Amino acid sequence: MKPHPPDVFERLDLMEWQLCRRLVSFNVHPPWLTLLRLASKLGDWPLWVGLILAQPLLNPAGSGQRMAQYTATAVVAIGIYRLLKTRLCRERPFITFSGVIRCSEPARDRYSFPSGHTMHAVLFCTLTAAHAPWLLAWLVPVALLIAVSRVGLGLHYISDVAAGALLGLGFALVNLQLAG
Repeated sequence: MKPHPPDVFERLDLMEWQLCRRLVSFNVHPPWLTLLRLASKLGDWPLWVGLILAQPLLNPAGSGQRMAQYTATAVVAIGIYRLLKTRLCRERPFITFSGVIRCSEPARDRYSFPSGHTMHAVLFCTLTAAHAPWLLAWLVPVALLIAVSRVGLGLHYISDVAAGALLGLGFALVNLQLAG
């Protein structure tokens, strides 16, 4: 007998919760926790603003236009992300599983879906791949660490991070298509 869709979703939720719990359990190691906190703070905004402002140094031709496009894309992405987050209202793991999943970094708001940090990490990695691909060797590991940090700090589920990554990729591809 095949499981009913709600049973499948319950199983997926349980698997995701167990994996989140395992990732958070590594926070007993102070160097790891420090690395996750640093990655999360970099993903707040400093890294992305720095990347926008560095465009004239990275590739002077058309840098003003790229700076404007990157900024506009990030602003539109934030607007849509906030709209989704406040409409979908998925509680953060440390709220839903208080006492089991500990929050290791202050949350900006109550809801977790989607991950804005991951959205911006993938957005800017994709844009960078088109305009300064030589930076990817450095930027991709940082973006991956930002995504891992969101789960590892107890702030997001893995599906929040996956959704944020898909949104970021989508926004970047639209930007690149429109920029022609």
